[in-house]
Parts: sequence; C-alpha cells; structure tokens
Amino acid sequence: MKKFLYSKFVKKILYFFFCIFYDKKYLKGYYFDEKRMGWYWAYKGLKGRLFGPNKKVPWPVNNQTIVSNPNNIKFDVDNINIFQTPGCYWQGHNAEIHIGKNCYVAPNVGLITANHNVYNLKKHEEGKSIILGDNCWIGMNAVILPGVQLGKSTIVAAGAVVTKSFPEGFCVVGGVPAHIIKYLDPSKFDEQKGE
Repeated sequence: MKKFLYSKFVKKILYFFFCIFYDKKYLKGYYFDEKRMGWYWAYKGLKGRLFGPNKKVPWPVNNQTIVSNPNNIKFDVDNINIFQTPGCYWQGHNAEIHIGKNCYVAPNVGLITANHNVYNLKKHEEGKSIILGDNCWIGMNAVILPGVQLGKSTIVAAGAVVTKSFPEGFCVVGGVPAHIIKYLDPSKFDEQKGE
C-alpha cells in the first residue's frame, strides 16, 4: 500500500487536483516529494482556503492559523511545515516576514510586523520587517514584534516576547521582554537538512 501511495501516479493525481486550490510552486519540495505529508496538509487546509480566513493564501495552512497578507511572507517551500502548526498568527502588514531554512514554529506563535498606534488604535504604526535566520526554533506562545531579526540557530523560549533583535544567532532567548538566556556552541550544530 505504501508503495502505491508513494508512486509517481498518485503524486501526479494529487498535484493536479490541489493545483486547483493552491499555487503549484508550493506543492513541491521536501514535504511533497519525500515525506508526502504535504498532501495531507493540502487536504486539511482546504476548509480554511475555501471558507475560512486564509482564502488568499496560496499554500496549505492549518485551519486554526491565520496568515494575513501572504504576499509579504517569504519562505523556502521546504519550510511549508511551519504553517501547519495550530493557533499561529502571521501578520505581514506593511512589512515582510522572512523565514530562513529549516525553521520550526510551535503552536500559538505570533509574528507581528505592525502594531497599533497607542494614541489612535484605529491606525497602525509603520510596519517593520521580521527576519528569522536559518535553523531558528520559535517556542509555544512566543511573540515576535516588528523589526526583530533573529540570527542563525536562535531558539526563542516558550512564552517569550521578542522586542529586539538577536542577529548574532546561536543563542536561546526568553522572557518578557526576551533576553539571552544561553549561548549555543556553533560547532555542535548538524547542518544536515531535516535532522
């Protein structure tokens, strides 16, 4: 059965079917070609794509996650997994969110590029881009605020509110507001994809 499910024939059928709903450039890569989990995510994301808040998002997204202004979110197709986590909010208002390769995002994470004006809540401040370097891991319930840049292999602890950048990377940050908890040894990182 597994051999049949992983056959080129089944992949082509799934590809042509889901191209009706998603941009074909997002229906390839690691999770569609090797793992095949991407096809399940594409199926599960149809409800949000057709009837939910993610109608304009051209890639599969968990139904409990909201992506606003998907044109401002830049990522490698091999990172489609980060949009399958429930409860996340990807706000790309007036600025971009750049996600490096091999990143992980836990449930209920917020990435916010523009805050409200404190003197007039009906207005937003000017947006500032967020940049996540390669191999970053954002823990559950963390919030990344406008203008933050996280360098390579930065880990954000659960519940942290990141208000400033940590461009040097190779560190664990946490707290409210986030600060460096621990430095990580760059020589211990395995650069192999997906491991």
